[in-house]
Amino acid sequence: MAATQPTNTRLKVEFAVSLVLLAAVAALPAVVTNAYWQGVIIVSMYFAMLSIAWNLLAGDTGQFSLAPATFGMLGAYTTGLLSYYYGTGAAIGVPAAIIVSGGVGLLLGRIVLRLRGPYLALTTLSFAEIMRLVISNSIDFTRGDLGLNVPGIFQGRLPYYYLFVIVLLVTQIGLFYLLRSRAGLFLRAIRDDEIAAASRGVRIVYWKTFAFTLSAAISGLAGALYGHFAQFVSPELGLISQTGIVISMVVIGGLGTMVGPLAGALLVYVASEFLRDSGNWQLVIFSLLVIVFARFFRQGLWGILLSAFDRKPARPASPATATE
Repeated sequence: MAATQPTNTRLKVEFAVSLVLLAAVAALPAVVTNAYWQGVIIVSMYFAMLSIAWNLLAGDTGQFSLAPATFGMLGAYTTGLLSYYYGTGAAIGVPAAIIVSGGVGLLLGRIVLRLRGPYLALTTLSFAEIMRLVISNSIDFTRGDLGLNVPGIFQGRLPYYYLFVIVLLVTQIGLFYLLRSRAGLFLRAIRDDEIAAASRGVRIVYWKTFAFTLSAAISGLAGALYGHFAQFVSPELGLISQTGIVISMVVIGGLGTMVGPLAGALLVYVASEFLRDSGNWQLVIFSLLVIVFARFFRQGLWGILLSAFDRKPARPASPATATE
C-alpha cells in the first residue's frame, strides 16, 4: 500500500493540473473570438482525445500501437455511414462509433497483444494501412477518397467547443479513477515488468486487451465527434502521418502522465497552424522535436516543469557553521 502512495499523489497532482488546463481552455473563447482559431482549438481537442487514448495504451500499459488515428477514422466513418445510408443523427451515430471502434479494438487486441515490442507496432501499422486502403477503395460503399458528408449537431463553433471540453473533462475524470483503482495498478505493473506482473498473478493478456479496447473506444468517440464537427470524413483521417502527430504530441507533452497528452496536443496543433505556411518543414520540425525530447527529456514538458519546481536553492550556511 505504501508503494502506491507516491503514485496516487502524482496522479492527483496531474489530474488537478489537467483540470486547471481544461478550465483555461474553457475560458479561451472570451479572448479568442475569431471563429477560425476557435476551430483550430476544437481540432486540437480532437487530437487531445486521440493522444489521451494512445497514452493509456503506450504510457500506462507499455504497448506501442500505431493505430490511434485508424480507430478515430473508424469512429468517424461509423457515424458517417449510418447517417448516409439510414439518416441517423449523432444520438445514434456517436454511441455506435464507440461500440464499433471498441469492438474492433477488442478483436485486434485478442490477436496481437501476445506480441511485444516492434512486432506489435508493425502489426498495428499493417492493420492501420489495411483499414485505410479498404475504406479508400470501397467506392461503392464508402465513396472512397470522395469522402462522406456528415450532418452537424449544432450551429456555430461555440457549442462544439464546449462539447469537446465536456467530453475531455469526462474522459480525464474516468481515466483518473481508473488509474487509481486496482486495474490501473495492474496496467502499470505490466508496463514496468510484464514477467514480474505475471508471476504475481496479473492476467497479462486480459488487461492488455482491456487497455487496447478502451483506447480504441475513446479514439472512436473522438473521430465521431470530429466527423459531426467537420461535417465531412475521408480516409485521410487514418493516414500514418496522423498517428505520427498523435505520438509527437504525447512525447512532447509527457508520456505516461495525465497532463502531457492534453498539453502536448494543444501546444503542438496550435503551433502547427503558425507553421502551416512552411509546408513539409512543419513535419520535419516536429520530428526533430520528438527526437530531442525522446533523447534528452523523457518526461516531456510536464517533466521539465516538475524538475524546475523540484530544484530548491541551496540554503546559505549559518554564521556559526561558517566560523567553524
